[in-house]
Amino acid sequence: MADLSYLDAVVLGIVEGLTEYLPVSSTGHLTVTEKLLGLQVDEAAVTAYTAVIQLGAIAATLLYFFRDIIRFAVAWFRGLGSEAAREDPDYGLAWAVVIGSIPVGIVGFLARDLISGGLRSLWVVAAALLLWSVVMVVAERVYARYEARGLLRGEHSVRPVDGLVIGLVQCFSLIPGISRSGATISAGIARGIDRVTATRLSFFLAIPALTAAGLFQAVEEKDGLSALGVGPVLLGLVVAFVVAYASIAWLLRFVASNTLIPFVWYRVVLAIVLIGVLATGVLSAT
Repeated sequence: MADLSYLDAVVLGIVEGLTEYLPVSSTGHLTVTEKLLGLQVDEAAVTAYTAVIQLGAIAATLLYFFRDIIRFAVAWFRGLGSEAAREDPDYGLAWAVVIGSIPVGIVGFLARDLISGGLRSLWVVAAALLLWSVVMVVAERVYARYEARGLLRGEHSVRPVDGLVIGLVQCFSLIPGISRSGATISAGIARGIDRVTATRLSFFLAIPALTAAGLFQAVEEKDGLSALGVGPVLLGLVVAFVVAYASIAWLLRFVASNTLIPFVWYRVVLAIVLIGVLATGVLSAT
């Protein structure tokens, strides 16, 4: 991993930025890309680099939603000290994000060795891509029933219990191939939250989850990261930031008038291709 080139850093940054917020699994795509680049996917430094460049995507989220984040934070702090302020819908949404961020933090910490080791297999990625695609289809069908009955909920109706349910489902995204955004958006729409709101909530939940993962890995694997050199790491972060910012803007426009089904088809095709190259020995699983 010490031989990570600037070209490798650019490629991995692009892949991270494109796939972090699309429901197609950034970890799965990064794992495949690392294999194609000749990197050892279960090496500690590789895992750490993958987590660290996520901070570039997180920075894009912070910038894109800066005003919203400030608004929610102010509503949350006001609500802590004022009963009247708790009537603000932003207070409930803020609590949904706080509560929803806890489960994945606990599970991610306890299962960190499994996540960075045994689960970093392309067979796992292929299976997860297929299986979660079924969940996404089911979520869309449930959503359609809410929509037909005029029962869809917007941002001002998001409650802490929504955050808890979505946060629990987010834990599945620790399995490469599931997709954190795929898990959280699916859980949101299955609860009758409109797609745009569910997608925005997915972004908000990503901030604590990915920031904690990136910082933890950076500290735990600081020696491996230092061997890469400052240049490739910073370049990967910057590229991930720019591409992720554009991806956020595009996805919000897309879900405003489209279902998640196009992503399901992409996941299925990718899974079939992966199974094919693994079965024929073109790529090794780890």
